[in-house]
Amino acid sequence: MKKNIIIFIAFCLAWLLPGQTLAITPDGGIQLKARVGYSIGGTAPIGIPATIRSIEAYRLTPSLMAGADMQMSLRGNWGLMAGLRIENKAMDAEATTKGYRMEMVKGNSKIEGLFTGHIKQEVTEWMLTLPVMATYQLGQKVTLKAGPYLSVLLNKDFSGIASDGYLRQGDPTGPRVDMGKKEGEWATYDFSDEMRSLQFGAAVGADWQLHKHFGISADLNWGLTGIFNSDFKTVEQTLYPIYGTIGVFWKF
Repeated sequence: MKKNIIIFIAFCLAWLLPGQTLAITPDGGIQLKARVGYSIGGTAPIGIPATIRSIEAYRLTPSLMAGADMQMSLRGNWGLMAGLRIENKAMDAEATTKGYRMEMVKGNSKIEGLFTGHIKQEVTEWMLTLPVMATYQLGQKVTLKAGPYLSVLLNKDFSGIASDGYLRQGDPTGPRVDMGKKEGEWATYDFSDEMRSLQFGAAVGADWQLHKHFGISADLNWGLTGIFNSDFKTVEQTLYPIYGTIGVFWKF
C-alpha cells in the first residue's frame, strides 16, 4: 500500500510539471498561506448496509484543522499547491443494527458474532496531512484546487457501546447473549489498534480571496483507503473518512 501511494503521488507530480515553466509574477510566482478550519463529516461505508437499520443520532464533534500551504504558479492559470496540516477527524453517532458482525467485551468475556440492537460509536483521528494539489486560477479572487493527500495518524480511537439487544455468537443460530440499557448490562468494543497509521485520499476545494491578505475556503476530503488494516475482518464493510471543511486563510 505504501509503495502504491508513493507511485501515485509521483505520477501526479510528473503529470503537472513536464513542460511547465515557473511564472514570473510581481510576487515571484509563489504564495504562502496559513489556514485554519472546522470539519464536518463521518467515517462510514459507501452506501448504508442492510445490517444498519437506522441512524439514531449524529453529534458534532471538535474536528479542527490548522496548517500552511505553498502555492506555485505554473504556465497560464495553472499552478501547484503543497502543504502540511495537523487535523482531527472525529465522529460521535448512534445506530440501530440487525445481524451486524461485531466483536465485543461483556464483563470479563470477549464475544464475537452477529449483533442486533443499539450501537453508540466514537471515532477520533489526529493526523498530519500532506496535500499535493493542482490549482486553477478562476479570475483574480477564486482558486480551484484538487489532488491527493497523505495522512500520518498521531492518535486514533474507534470504540463504543453495544446495548439494548443481543448477540448471536458465531452465526445467526449461535448461543444468544443479551445486553441491557444500563452500565454493567451492555458490552463495549475497541478497534483502535486495528486502525491504519497511514491514510490516502483525494481532496477538492476552492479558495476565495476577500481581501489582499484574507480569504475563505471550502474543501471536501474523501479517504480512498479504509480506516482499518486490510487484514481486519471483524467489521465487514470498508469505512472511509469523508469530511467537508470550512476555513479561513491568511496570504503572506
